[in-house]
Amino acid sequence: MKRSEEFIEMEHRYGAHNYHPLPVVLNRGEGAFVWDVEGKRYFDFLSAYSAVNQGHCHPKIIAALCEQAQKLTLTSRAFYNDCLAPYEKYITEYFGYDKVLPMNTGAEADETALKLARRWGYKVKGIPENEAIIVCCEGNFHGRTISIISMSNDPDSYGQFGPFTPGFIKIPYNNPKALEDVLALHGDKVAGFLLEPIQGEAGVFVPDEGYLKTCYDICKKYNVLFMADEVQTGIARTGKLLACDHEGVRPDILILGKALSGGVIPISAVLADDEIMLTIQPGEHGSTFGGFCLAGRVAVAALQVVKDEKLAERAEELGKIFREEMKAVKSDMIELVRGKGLLNAIVIKPKNGKEAWDVCLKMKELGVLAKPTHQHIIRFAPPLVISEEELREAIALIKQAILSFD
Repeated sequence: MKRSEEFIEMEHRYGAHNYHPLPVVLNRGEGAFVWDVEGKRYFDFLSAYSAVNQGHCHPKIIAALCEQAQKLTLTSRAFYNDCLAPYEKYITEYFGYDKVLPMNTGAEADETALKLARRWGYKVKGIPENEAIIVCCEGNFHGRTISIISMSNDPDSYGQFGPFTPGFIKIPYNNPKALEDVLALHGDKVAGFLLEPIQGEAGVFVPDEGYLKTCYDICKKYNVLFMADEVQTGIARTGKLLACDHEGVRPDILILGKALSGGVIPISAVLADDEIMLTIQPGEHGSTFGGFCLAGRVAVAALQVVKDEKLAERAEELGKIFREEMKAVKSDMIELVRGKGLLNAIVIKPKNGKEAWDVCLKMKELGVLAKPTHQHIIRFAPPLVISEEELREAIALIKQAILSFD
């Protein structure tokens, strides 16, 4: 069997250099744990960026996948199949919307939401053709397509990838007044306001309480669609089914992905009511794999696991424990602890030349996997199936790693 170093060298030689992974090579996962090719076990505290909320290889999700894979995998949308309609009924009733438009990745779902908002703006709101504006937030991360990076203010995302897509206005996050000011000036041409309820890649930036509801109310005042990218924050991660649920906000357009499949296959979805969704007619948007047979069966199983195992409630309870324990650590490397549910982050203050990356390497050595974002922040997001006992065991190792630099 090849060792870790061989796999890492092979990937470096033959793969594009668009990621900087931790030096660990994984080949098995179960629940909250993963194992490397040498057989060492680790706590997974990234959950594939919250795609694996239901835990690695959840038996009910895998059973649904395997059963369907032996019958029919793909028909395309040129024909009906017996998996898509039951899935559409299930997910729309689950989240409370009239319609769903199925896609594959989070970026595709965001692109779909942008198209829906613009189309609604022209057909329903009456915005002049090709003049629709989408308002977005600084610090956002919605994906990697040209249109999406046109909304970014992160040079790593947009640098030397232009020219960019027009039609976006960026405003500061967590600043309702900035939204009000833009809509007061441009509201007649603004179709939608797109935001993450909690900014993930920005380092688990949790906005002030009431921010989402205030922004929603401002959108209603100016007849603007409130669009929530819950690809990372949705499906129980933050202690509610959706992060918007913390403030009782129902997005006009809801964007989901990642844990919609429990990390088994790429599945994303955009949900909206008829007034918005039916502005797109046959031939005007689609995806060969969007809503394919495996996706329908897997997504229903994944969402049912969330409900049956009360994963939102578990995330709420365990998240409080995690933040309390980390705030109690006596280390001058910990500048700030923040988060909701089991989506949390620690802001690391460099010490003696050691930064967040070094802390993550030490945690990896001790048996916990996490990854820095923006050099000085470590995001902690274990699978929601983790038990309290397992969480406390992992917390002890995280503390040990941080304190080793004192």
